[in-house]
Amino acid sequence: MPAHEGRPGHRSYDAVIVGGGHNGLVAAAYLARAGRSVLVLERLDHTGGAAVSTRPFAGVDARLSRYSYLVSLLPKKIVRDLGLDFRVRTRNVSSYTPVERDGRPTGLLVAGGERRNREAFARLTGGDREYAAWRRFYGMTGEVAKRVFPTLTEPLPSREELRRRIDDEDAWRTLFEEPIGVAIEDRFSDDLVRGVVLTDALIGTFADAHDPSLKQNRCFLYHVIGGGTGAWDVPVGGMGALTDALAAAARGAGAVIATGHEAVRIDTDGRTAQITYRTADSEGVATARHALVNASPQELAALTGDPPPPPAEGAQLKVNMLLKRLPRLRDSSVDPREAFSGTFHIAEGYDQLATAHAQAAAGELPAAPPSEIYCHSLTDPSILGPDLVAQGYQTLTLFGLHTPARLFARDNDAVREELLKSTLAQLDAHLAEPLADCVATDAGGRPCIEAKTPLDLERDLRLPGGNIFHRELAWPYAQQDTGRWGVETRHANVLLCGAGAVRGGGVSGVPGHNAAMAVLQAGEE
Repeated sequence: MPAHEGRPGHRSYDAVIVGGGHNGLVAAAYLARAGRSVLVLERLDHTGGAAVSTRPFAGVDARLSRYSYLVSLLPKKIVRDLGLDFRVRTRNVSSYTPVERDGRPTGLLVAGGERRNREAFARLTGGDREYAAWRRFYGMTGEVAKRVFPTLTEPLPSREELRRRIDDEDAWRTLFEEPIGVAIEDRFSDDLVRGVVLTDALIGTFADAHDPSLKQNRCFLYHVIGGGTGAWDVPVGGMGALTDALAAAARGAGAVIATGHEAVRIDTDGRTAQITYRTADSEGVATARHALVNASPQELAALTGDPPPPPAEGAQLKVNMLLKRLPRLRDSSVDPREAFSGTFHIAEGYDQLATAHAQAAAGELPAAPPSEIYCHSLTDPSILGPDLVAQGYQTLTLFGLHTPARLFARDNDAVREELLKSTLAQLDAHLAEPLADCVATDAGGRPCIEAKTPLDLERDLRLPGGNIFHRELAWPYAQQDTGRWGVETRHANVLLCGAGAVRGGGVSGVPGHNAAMAVLQAGEE
């Protein structure tokens, strides 16, 4: 690697960015394209953070999105502005949720198309009421998405400005003022339908449907506004394709990306920042007009010596799998290629989710762990080698809910195995053949299954408590001390551009964009 790409070439920059995750790379690309000198310090030997593609199974040509895996919140504006060579594909199926009723296997396939979906709801629920309610509810969230999503890359609106922009008091009350459980119970009657709706409020968020803090509402909001439609798309080539494109854009514009360089301290007087970093064999200091921290609020506090924020806690199990073939379903009316190409909900009925939350809150692993699965390779087979594609191999990505980090504290390895076993047992209950019969093996004959708990994510990625959002998600409007762009800190020239910024969380690039805009705006004043 040329010297100017692999290590700081001089000590003074317009901006030093701590962390080479996707948000840091977005900020670097914007600032470098604007003519600013930029240094990115990344402690690992590669960029990307949680948005990476890796080959986790020895000797197997499968490049999986190891941590984050779907794209919804990345604005097309960022892709266009930075000229990224990056594409997504829309999933043809929204979701499939299996269930046993009256002693027979059935389920709900939401697969697009008015007539087909209406018939699917009627088969499950015995009438048209639930589908009509579904259409009204998601028609409402769709209108909110059109109005809210464009604001994510604008200066923070006030609460009242956003309320006026939404211009629907029923929608405002439903999403911003009352626990989402109220709306779900008022609008839907079927337990399974209720559960499918609720799941978007629980991704990485440990909460009950009626939690008075409304953190479940904030999670739900960010999951239904993406792209102005709420659609969750598949990154072509895996999630690493995005961060590789961002790194190329940043380097191409002149940014220096130094991997293996860990920032350990930031000293600032509000006008000039000094960032001390370490490598495997040395220590150095870079000076900058602005320091942008693409890390958690906890890491920011540690770097600046400020009091730490409240502890964060993650609540998910992430499992990557490679299969020799997709398993057959007990519900023989559904093609597995459809069922697994969207979100396959497991043990996510409304009552099941409430029971799982109550058990986890009491310090126990859920007896029926809720989770959801999707198959990346059905939509984008490019992540598999040609031989695997020819043999019919497929990937499965599983995301488990209601498994807070506290449950793993006694013995992370043992609890991980226990939870993985019971989670896959819930899936097996809906299969016509054991999943184990379909799982591929690596070069050493080991099953191609990799599971990550919140404590694993904390260890590997420094996510506080394994929280994929770095802390609880924030409302996308200005509150006390949020600043103009939602990235400001108590230090005038230190900005937070990671997922813990206001309007952070998910693979969006929004905090990186907004931090870059704050820097450029400061230069014009």
